Amino acid sequence: MPSAGPPAVSAVPRRWRLLCAAAAVVVVAVLTYVGVTLQENATGVARFTTADQVAVVGLGLVLGAGLLALGRPRVDADARGIRVRNLAGERELPWTAVQAIRFDRRFRWATLLLTNDDEFAVLAIQGADGDRAVEAVEGLRALLAADRAQQPPPPPSPPLLYDD
Repeated sequence: MPSAGPPAVSAVPRRWRLLCAAAAVVVVAVLTYVGVTLQENATGVARFTTADQVAVVGLGLVLGAGLLALGRPRVDADARGIRVRNLAGERELPWTAVQAIRFDRRFRWATLLLTNDDEFAVLAIQGADGDRAVEAVEGLRALLAADRAQQPPPPPSPPLLYDD
């Protein structure tokens, strides 16, 4: 029975998501408290109405949703390819488009080195996640190596005009 190959990899930035969720809860709670406790008839220069209270609470909800959106990075990979969802968009690549997966100690997150010499950040695999990040990178590298083993060898390059 042939081996099934490396298992699929799925990763999210755990600590970053927890931080974003905690910050969202704090922002929503603080702005809700401020909105509810605003005096309707304040003595002074400013006068706050019910519309102002609702606007402050609404602003808190919008800011909280924005903070939660910062925690959306995700990477999913299997034998067919890799799908990366970062802050602003999503990208799906076949393994043939990936040259290497880089994750050095000095990097905050993993990057894909593509065959066209571009680099693509994988924000879902962050150094702050420690062993989870290392396991995810090792899984991605295993999938890349398995795909390369299945590819036919490249054709020989044509001879050079001048041999040095």
